[in-house]
Order: sequence, then C-alpha cells, then structure tokens
Amino acid sequence: MTLPPLTLVLGGARSGKSRHAERLVEAVPGPWTYIATAQAFDGEMRDRIALHRQRRGAGWSTVDAPLDLAGALFAAPPGGAVLVDCLTLWLTNVMLAERDPAAESLALVAACRAAPGPLVLVGNEVGLGIVPDNALARRFRDAAGRLHQDLAAAADRVVFMVAGLPMQVK
Repeated sequence: MTLPPLTLVLGGARSGKSRHAERLVEAVPGPWTYIATAQAFDGEMRDRIALHRQRRGAGWSTVDAPLDLAGALFAAPPGGAVLVDCLTLWLTNVMLAERDPAAESLALVAACRAAPGPLVLVGNEVGLGIVPDNALARRFRDAAGRLHQDLAAAADRVVFMVAGLPMQVK
C-alpha cells in the first residue's frame, strides 16, 4: 500500500481516528514519525499519552509539538511517513497561547503542502453538535472548521471516522 502525500482523518471523540491513522502509516515502510500536540496538564492526560505511546510501539519516533507544528513538519525526516495527532489539540494550544489561529493555520497548511514524505493528520470534527453557548467555544469551533476545510482542500484523501469505521470522503 502507498500513502498519498496528504491524508486528513476526521471524526468525533472515540471514533477510532488515531488507531486508523496509525494503521495507515504502519502499512508503509518506516521510518514513522508521530508528532504529538497534546500537553499533559493532569494525571488523566498523562495516562492517555502513555497509552498512545504504548500502543504505537518501538517502530515510531515521537516529536512533541504543542505549538510549533509547522516547524516540526519542516524538521521531519525526509521520505518517512509522518502522523500528526491531533489538530484540534494543537488549535486549542494556539488559542490558549493567544496566537492568531488564522495565521498559524495558514502556516500549517503551507508546511503540509511542503512535507517531504507522506503525511497523515488527525482532527476532531467539532461542528456537528449544537452551537456553543460562549464566545471562546464558538471561536474555537469556527477556527477548527476553517482549518479542516483548508486542509481537506489541500489533502489527497479525506477520511471521516464513525464508530471505528472509515468513510472515504475524498
């Protein structure tokens, strides 16, 4: 199996996004790089991160990039497949750091287009529920929607995960 240059995997919480993305990457020869955007601010998140690392196994190298995702993509080893998990955690970090989400998203899309090897991106689809009741949550939902639309336009393949089942959208 070959991976297209850019694959976007979207879905809701616990939809199977990460596991599906890992399988896509592991279907091609290594090296495999996992760019993690999560930050462990509490014990529960530390446990989640540890479970993800354990599930991936020894064939992966991990790069932590909670904010400089574009820089991490530019620094990725050429030719090897890269998995970014998760775009919406990264966007949360950007917004909490009071950076401009539109400018950061543009830089990310440019970095994705210039990636030296196959790239798989994972993000949470947050636009299927009710309109959030506060301005910050609405800004986040809108920024995530714009980011996903821009990445989907640039992507060669887009997969939407539902109950562990991949639905190819593009």
